[in-house]
Amino acid sequence: MKSQLPYRGITAPQLKALLRPILADPAHRIAERGEWERAVRELWDGATHREERYAATALTGHRAYRAWQHPDTLPLYRHLVVTGAWWDHVDEVSSNRIGPILLSHNEDVTPVIFGWATDDDLWLRRSAIISQLTFRDRTDLGLLRACIEQNLEDSSFWIRKAIGWALRQYARTDPEWVRATVAEYDGRLSGLSRREALKHL
Repeated sequence: MKSQLPYRGITAPQLKALLRPILADPAHRIAERGEWERAVRELWDGATHREERYAATALTGHRAYRAWQHPDTLPLYRHLVVTGAWWDHVDEVSSNRIGPILLSHNEDVTPVIFGWATDDDLWLRRSAIISQLTFRDRTDLGLLRACIEQNLEDSSFWIRKAIGWALRQYARTDPEWVRATVAEYDGRLSGLSRREALKHL
């Protein structure tokens, strides 16, 4: 795992078990949205170990704060993606935080996601491509195609993998669409993206 922050050596199940009672404790409940965002940013930006950033991500997703998952929260998640800058942070935030906001506020958020797909930042582009991983038959195919097409020429492993992953995931819903799309992009789609897209077809 590439990281500028050291690890404490806590496994993911151990960290989840440690955080569960803290996040559920009414004494630690955050009442104001602004306070919640400040807590996330302080925990994230002030982290001395990687597990502290995982804790910040867990705080963003706790059910007590579901009401604050709306477009106004996207600048916070953009910050986590850009400064996290590695798959373990980016993939969780993209598919399980940004994705649900996109699904609930499609009209407002689609232009934001498309903007990320054309951004200079590699991790924002990856985030845009995989933001619909959980959508199944609610996938906005126009947005998915736009995010992919903006990045077909990118040579980065992380972008090529993301394109393949997004297509592979949607193949569970509409395999024929994915086959046709892969065929349409033939010659422009990287071998890695193609293999990932067709992995289970």
